[in-house]
Amino acid sequence: MPINRAAWRNVQFYDASTGTALGGFYQKGSLTEATLIWILGSVVLILDDQWTVKHRESGRTITPSSNLIVPGDYDIYNAEPIQLSNEAWFTRLISHAASGQEDAFRDGIRARDGKCVISGEVNEGVEWGVWAGFQAAHAFPLEHESLWIQYNYGRWITNMGDVVGSSKINSIQNGLLMSENLHTRFDQYLFSVNPDDGYKIITFMPNNWGIDGRILDPICRDPGNPDREPVFETDFPSGTDMMATLRAEPYSKERFEMEIASRLRRTARKGRSSSLNDEFSN
Repeated sequence: MPINRAAWRNVQFYDASTGTALGGFYQKGSLTEATLIWILGSVVLILDDQWTVKHRESGRTITPSSNLIVPGDYDIYNAEPIQLSNEAWFTRLISHAASGQEDAFRDGIRARDGKCVISGEVNEGVEWGVWAGFQAAHAFPLEHESLWIQYNYGRWITNMGDVVGSSKINSIQNGLLMSENLHTRFDQYLFSVNPDDGYKIITFMPNNWGIDGRILDPICRDPGNPDREPVFETDFPSGTDMMATLRAEPYSKERFEMEIASRLRRTARKGRSSSLNDEFSN
């Protein structure tokens, strides 16, 4: 049964000209105004160059700053009618090892990370080979391998050479070690990692997990380790009618969080090292 994410939203967005509700999300405490502006202008909505968003209660215009988002209603002002992006989001399934390649993926992730890179929980059972409660998660969903192949994302994998007949989706570079409960939540888009904001972890529902605002453990992205996560140049290309897809899915109420989390989790564009504050202040 789909999760009713609308039930806990404490931030809502509206078209200022029509009053139409556009979506919303839950602010646990770490989402900044800079990230919000990027989400609205670059991910979720199609807007002109002069659009603004205001916090309704205070009347304050939101700027690309490090200020934390205040829960409440926000009105978006745009000269043209506001449109939702047609870029696709993809449901995720929890992946479990079912082949020799995936066994190697799991073992490689365990050897590299040795801990949950989200919470920082160290596996004290390593020396006895006990990994109960820890799982290797695919950053790019394994169930969407056809898209990985279609858009040649394997070209960013640097630790497998020119392996013939392999998409490289099971490269260690496409994985993270997580505690079992966080892996489940990761695959349900209940939290994400923003590589453009210092690899900050953002959660999207009320929780006591202790991870909101944490930084992804550097052990999985050490530039000196050939098995570190790769740096991708592009996000998923557009082309899918997002709204038509959503209307046909049981997840329509989840659109906003799903799209945000899906995009935030993708690795930063190649060569991009500036923070969101730097990007929007230029």
